[in-house]
Amino acid sequence: MALKKFSFNVLKKDNYARLGKINTHKGIVDTPAFMPVGTQATVKGSFLRDIEETGSQIILCNTYHLMVRPGVYRIKKAGGLHKFMNSKLPILTDSGGFQIMSLSKLNKIDRKKGAIFNSHIDGKKFILSPEESIKIQKKLDSDIIMVLDECPKKTLDYNLIYNSVNLSTYWAERSKKAFGKNKHKGLFGIVQGGLFNDLRLKSLEELKKIGFDGYAVGGLAVGESQNEMFKVLDGLKDHLPIKKPRYLMGVGTPSDILGAVKRGIDMFDCVMPTRSGRTGLAFTWNGRVNIRNAKYKNDNKPLDNSVEKFDLKKYSKNYLNHLFNTNEMLGSMLLTLNNINFYQELMYEIRRNIKKGSFLKFYKKYANKL
Repeated sequence: MALKKFSFNVLKKDNYARLGKINTHKGIVDTPAFMPVGTQATVKGSFLRDIEETGSQIILCNTYHLMVRPGVYRIKKAGGLHKFMNSKLPILTDSGGFQIMSLSKLNKIDRKKGAIFNSHIDGKKFILSPEESIKIQKKLDSDIIMVLDECPKKTLDYNLIYNSVNLSTYWAERSKKAFGKNKHKGLFGIVQGGLFNDLRLKSLEELKKIGFDGYAVGGLAVGESQNEMFKVLDGLKDHLPIKKPRYLMGVGTPSDILGAVKRGIDMFDCVMPTRSGRTGLAFTWNGRVNIRNAKYKNDNKPLDNSVEKFDLKKYSKNYLNHLFNTNEMLGSMLLTLNNINFYQELMYEIRRNIKKGSFLKFYKKYANKL
């Protein structure tokens, strides 16, 4: 059977908010879309069949972590990442650029060689160049591949960010060359530039000259305020290519997502729903619930009466409070599932309201509530 060509279509716009479809040979992704994070070939605390049932259409895995363990050869020998983790969904792999920042104490950057890591597991040396990152992602058989970039920490040091943009552009050129011609997979460039609008536009224009299948906005969710993040997106929204998907990396809260969709973003990922689920924070249409709170000890109502899937409303806040306060893993599993399900319900309602032309009304109703 012939593989489908990677493509993206904008179906409708509501001001800057966009309703679209990404076509991959593993399936269609309706946008705006949220990607659950499966860093190490698993969405923590969840079965993939349940992730699929929430309405998730694509998941994210991580090049650096899979390179360190179990190792690329082992996954390739198993038939690729989809078969290894038993996933029917399309997979986007991050390039390892974020780990250059988050594991900065364990690596050093060389312009030509890339990032030289000492493994956070056993100290083993790894060199992740732009070419090696692309090579790994191809062996993993990712559907959407990210270029290697440098994701700097939040700083107001203009010269540092300027040099970082130049490095990321150089690595993007090398990544594109290493990717070669492949109509069946998507290659995304990553816009850097910190909080400086002129550097963001410089990064974007240089990436557009190289040419990519999609454009991500990186270097956010690194400690800036929501207003600072939205200011960056406001500076880019009239300049990002109209016919290519736009991906805001590592974001975020429900209100972050609503505000970013309002500014033309199509794709999101974040560990928040799963990490929060493991620590007792639930997302619902009525706002957030810290289930460890003592006030829920005698509350026999469900987290959200409107949730029909997975029998989640059969579990009372009283019972969930008990599970967390006795460190029972079922509590983490139930809240993780609740949160991913809520995020996908949110994305569905965002898409539905863009289609109806009522997104702004929906945004105003929930932006400060969720």
